[in-house]
Amino acid sequence: MPLSRREFLRVTAAGLGPGTALGSLAGLGASLTPATARAQQLRIKDAKATPSVCPYCAVGCATIVHTVGNEIVNIEGDLRSPHNQGTLCPKGAAIYQLHKNPNRATKVLHRKPGATKWDEVELDWAMDRVAELVKKTRDETFVERLENGRLANQTTAILAVGGATLDNEWNHLQQKLLRGLGIVGIENQARI
Repeated sequence: MPLSRREFLRVTAAGLGPGTALGSLAGLGASLTPATARAQQLRIKDAKATPSVCPYCAVGCATIVHTVGNEIVNIEGDLRSPHNQGTLCPKGAAIYQLHKNPNRATKVLHRKPGATKWDEVELDWAMDRVAELVKKTRDETFVERLENGRLANQTTAILAVGGATLDNEWNHLQQKLLRGLGIVGIENQARI
């Protein structure tokens, strides 16, 4: 059966899609909707659905996290959301990989000055160490008054970077803490 140029392009373009065999079937006009719907239902059949928010940008797209036991089995956009109406950008669509990535760091690592390797440390030790270094840096670089005598109460040696999906309550407390320490450099990707 001879194919027209248009049919050939449609079949080959569809073949580059979700899989060569399935894409070719779709390109030839076979409907994959029932099979796709059935696969979707089976994947989350016994899962508990929990609403959540994408952790990446300031939009705050709604997601649904499906879990079986304590195991995440699927993350997808929430159709009920007025922001994203069930769609997710490429980063949002990859949220599952954020949780189920074998390369994800799950232990606190510390590299001593001059060392060539990272050592595992306890979280409590790491938190104490960060607090110690913040206090030391603030004490060494704090400027109470500028050269002209104007009150400054600041340190420019510490920078704070925040994420976009932190809620208002956290951001309020973080701002109070950082400004109370005199930190001037406060950045957040949600400020757009």
